[in-house]
Amino acid sequence: MIAKILPTHRLTTLEQLEALYDAPLTRSLFKEIDHISDHYRAFIEKSPFVVVATSGPEGLDCSPRGDPPGFVRVVDEKTVLIPDRRGNNRLDTLHNLLRDPRISLLFLIPGVNETLRINGRAELVTDPDLCASFTMQGKAPKCVIVVTAERVYFQCSKALVRSRLWDADAQISRAELPSTGEILEALCTEPFDGKAYDAGYTEHMKKTIY
Repeated sequence: MIAKILPTHRLTTLEQLEALYDAPLTRSLFKEIDHISDHYRAFIEKSPFVVVATSGPEGLDCSPRGDPPGFVRVVDEKTVLIPDRRGNNRLDTLHNLLRDPRISLLFLIPGVNETLRINGRAELVTDPDLCASFTMQGKAPKCVIVVTAERVYFQCSKALVRSRLWDADAQISRAELPSTGEILEALCTEPFDGKAYDAGYTEHMKKTIY
């Protein structure tokens, strides 16, 4: 628990917020455009990882998506395609998009400290030929997320430099954290063998990754 916060220490208006910070740098404003430029396209096509943010009646969702670089396909300066690969079938992102088409994408490239964002709107498409064009290991996605870009801009490197995200000596051993099986066993309301789950996970991943 944090100490009691005085009302005078809470920001509740835009005026209070903007008085606290300096004006935005000019270059941070003109790097935002309404389309995918050639430079921004190059960034997207090198990225193997994107975070997808959506909104729905139940609240917000943020979901990681990854595949070989270029898996997010740039069709033209306003359109990108994202294959919906096999997952846990919660379908949080897809549920949200059917009820609220707004979407935000954050692209990362290993070793690169800048990130790229796309804000826009999306629809879900099941065209057989389009889905087949995204086939990996003999498996096509059940649908493709078609995103129409409205705002596109890149973020400077400060956050990733501060976090040292790509530094090898900043990495920690997975063994320092609870295993997936341990977490599931602690949360499950029915008998669950966490050790057996962990032992079989590598083979399970091979069979279900696509």
